[in-house]
Amino acid sequence: MRIANNSHLAYCTNIHRGSSWPETLDSLDRYTLAVRDQVSPNREYAIGLRLGASAAQELSEPSTLRQFKKWLEKNDCYVFTINGFPYGDFHGTRVKDQVYRPDWTSTDRLEYTNLLFDLLCKILPAGMEGSVSTLPGSFKRFITEENQRTAIFNHLISCAEHIENLSESTERDLHLGLEPEPLGYFETSQESLDFFEGLLQYAPEKRDLLLRRLGINYDTCHLAVEYESAGTSLARLVDNGIRISKIHLSSALKVADFSEKTLLALAGFCEETYLHQVIARSGDKLLVRYEDLDIALAARASGEDSAGEWRIHFHIPLHALPKEPLYSTSDHILGTLDFLKANPETCRHFEMETYTWEVLPDDLGKTDVVDQLVLEYDWTLAEFNKRGLGS
Repeated sequence: MRIANNSHLAYCTNIHRGSSWPETLDSLDRYTLAVRDQVSPNREYAIGLRLGASAAQELSEPSTLRQFKKWLEKNDCYVFTINGFPYGDFHGTRVKDQVYRPDWTSTDRLEYTNLLFDLLCKILPAGMEGSVSTLPGSFKRFITEENQRTAIFNHLISCAEHIENLSESTERDLHLGLEPEPLGYFETSQESLDFFEGLLQYAPEKRDLLLRRLGINYDTCHLAVEYESAGTSLARLVDNGIRISKIHLSSALKVADFSEKTLLALAGFCEETYLHQVIARSGDKLLVRYEDLDIALAARASGEDSAGEWRIHFHIPLHALPKEPLYSTSDHILGTLDFLKANPETCRHFEMETYTWEVLPDDLGKTDVVDQLVLEYDWTLAEFNKRGLGS
């Protein structure tokens, strides 16, 4: 939906199953329209579309694309952003670190992302700013050689040039947001700056183009897991000329009580679909990173881990706090909104992105997903409205 300052808010449809275009459209029919009917029944409704590679190829067929444009018009909906992080399957099968493949060392990732921008230009309302989000280059463990870093740079430069050509030919402001994530190739605000500095040093003649068309997709869950302050992180990026392409509103788990009861509760969040990175902090601010929650729990059980706090990359509902002694990082979302109140031009694209409904423990998410999404809208809009950022 349209909110203050010519901005847009949606939930990201990556929360629904759908690798093919028919599956994706079915989810829009079954769930998205049901949510729209409750949160925005009499006004134009914004969609944050997730398109995997197969669905994107199928949608690019001219007759299929025409039908979707008619669907959008009929249902008074519009697409302003596309999630292009997961390339393939994202639900119902083991994803874990494979969500990063193919990464930006691959031409497959480049071609897929270019296609997403081609499609976005054909469905984006005239004159509207459009964004696509993507992974932070790669997964840290995957990058072992300098030529891989060079390949990432070259492919991102090529993508930026493609976005620039589309922007000029369609008279739209289009941009790609790279999404820092725990154990991603870059994961903190400082590592994000370092990555962009390296990219700009690699192609100094393209500096203006790169800063215009590439930016950061700021996920409040991810930066909270890194123990960062929202105001400090966003100011660091903005003050260094990095575009905030999109903001994902999402919460992580945090815990500072490691009793047997706590560890048992955390075990309920171990599951086989997604990667749930853990960053442990000791009193001296030393950070230790674990690739998944089960690894961190094993380290705790063996005595290897004695940290005083954990932040866990497990997206939990914006409106539903976990039971103590587990806590939410929703304070990072509120800090982000406070920054936006003071700096309203920072970003215009917002998505709620709790994609873990199928794997949440019973006390957090085992109810109808439409009802949950409506509650997320209620919570989010209330917080936006408190700061004069709502509709």
